[in-house]
Amino acid sequence: MPKTTDSEKASLAAPVEDFGAVNLVLEVEDLSIALAAQVEPKAIVRTLVTRLVERYGVALAGVWVKDHATSTLQLRAQAGPLHPPAGWEKTPLDGPLLGKAVREHKPQLLTEKEAEGKEFREWARENGLAFVAAFPLGYNSDTVGAVLVARAKPPSKILLALFRLHARLVAIALRDAELIFSTRQTLSKLNILVEASKALTSTLDLPELLGRILGVAKTQTRAERGTLFLVDERTQEIWSLIAHGLEKQEIRLPIGKGIAGHVAKTGEVVNISDAYADPRFNPEVDKRTGFRTRNILCLPIHNKQSKIIATLQLLNKEGGAFTEEDSDFLLTLSGHMALALENAQLHQQLLDKERMEKELALARGIQHSLLPDSAPVVEGFDIAVLNEPCYAVGGDYYDFLSLGPRTLLSVVADVEGKGVASALVMSNLQATLRALVLHLHSLNEIAESLNRMIWNDTRAEKYLSPFIGLLDTRHKSVHYINCGHIPPIVVRRGQDPITLTEGGMVIGLFENPPYQRGQVLLQTGDVMVLCTDGITESMNSQFEEYGAQRLARKVAEVADRKASEIVAAVRDDVEVFSRNGTHFDDKVMIAIKVV
Repeated sequence: MPKTTDSEKASLAAPVEDFGAVNLVLEVEDLSIALAAQVEPKAIVRTLVTRLVERYGVALAGVWVKDHATSTLQLRAQAGPLHPPAGWEKTPLDGPLLGKAVREHKPQLLTEKEAEGKEFREWARENGLAFVAAFPLGYNSDTVGAVLVARAKPPSKILLALFRLHARLVAIALRDAELIFSTRQTLSKLNILVEASKALTSTLDLPELLGRILGVAKTQTRAERGTLFLVDERTQEIWSLIAHGLEKQEIRLPIGKGIAGHVAKTGEVVNISDAYADPRFNPEVDKRTGFRTRNILCLPIHNKQSKIIATLQLLNKEGGAFTEEDSDFLLTLSGHMALALENAQLHQQLLDKERMEKELALARGIQHSLLPDSAPVVEGFDIAVLNEPCYAVGGDYYDFLSLGPRTLLSVVADVEGKGVASALVMSNLQATLRALVLHLHSLNEIAESLNRMIWNDTRAEKYLSPFIGLLDTRHKSVHYINCGHIPPIVVRRGQDPITLTEGGMVIGLFENPPYQRGQVLLQTGDVMVLCTDGITESMNSQFEEYGAQRLARKVAEVADRKASEIVAAVRDDVEVFSRNGTHFDDKVMIAIKVV
């Protein structure tokens, strides 16, 4: 600390005239004007110490302010030719003179009687000071610091009161400045929140939104890098899109793994000042990328239902560690982030749904084109078809293939499962079957070849149950192979229904199963009904199935009608039966009546 020269000591001893009452009022008025012109705390304390030195012959004027984090008083401003004792730039709150003035909220005078403050007394003697006092900077018992005043000559009572008044007015000015600063800061934050909210709600494109959220977060916290992870409840993972060249690459991590995964699991705010000192940090990423992570701020993003839908992770704040103010700001903004994310995800789901509906409509049209538009017209027979898929596309299949002027191959099949996958297998069945009948005329060869081809394609992951019936129109008979399908029935007036069960195993489940052929001679008035399990397994509210017996009874009731009317009657009966049921499936039915 620099020593005071003899000439400086002589100037300090120059007498200061006492103020009269009029001058005192003018001084107070002038002080008020000077303080009113300042709105920054630093300017206010600088005005105080400069005024004390220049107007009242003070050798040293200094302002110490409380630092609650370290429980100390720290020097914020000083003026005058003297400097405080070495080490007094930061002094403990429980120390003498300055600390005592703050603790007791009243002025403290340095005297020889004081047991404490030896350093101050020696410093005062060395510099020829007759008066050293500390005045609390306080208002209504709220003390924020203390003012040190050192003079070569003791002040008069009026000047002493003026010192106390300075401390009181400066404390009020500091309080007002703090209010102004706090108001400005609040307005600034509100303005930032408004602008950030506008930015976040101005797009529904999810990748673009992720970038905007990171941009706002990095800008406001002055972070070097950041990642926004979305929570995938279905897979119990967190995922994000990261730049990879000109493309975006998706990365996924289990919930609970790493710092971001830990935050997604617990909902904690994690603020790490030294990443490598934290056991949760994985330095392998730094090793691979060459990046050096210094500090980390990671916090959860909750939706209105308080569910964690994302985690925001920021790295390397410029100029030091992330602060509580950084996390508070981001938590305040997180509600807007959550709303924007959910809106963008709903929009993405809507786009995906629309795209899927278009694709399904295309698939429905393609599948419809694979099936016969109408039942064939065959001399001596009346044929009608019902086809009602429960999804946009289905796995039920039917077909009519003419093998000559007197033969008609009728096929009905049910692919295991529903939806697009089953529809693809159904399409494969249609193409395979049409290719086979061009070269094979034996039902056994057709069934065996069909099984081998489906087996090679699906390896038992998908199987199907076709019924292949060859209608001989000249001899009024049907030759058939039932490959695990619901047995078709022949309803004959006055007799029990005939079930067509001969055949073998379902297609595609085993590599080389054997198949046997069956035959039935038909009579005039007979009605042969082929259907899928969407008819027989339809359920009512008591979980009872429609069943083959009920089907046979209904067909027998309307057997004297046209084939199309028989199909319609069965469809209506099934609909009434299953109206309050829970089982829904594709429905295919073929009615072949001998006329």
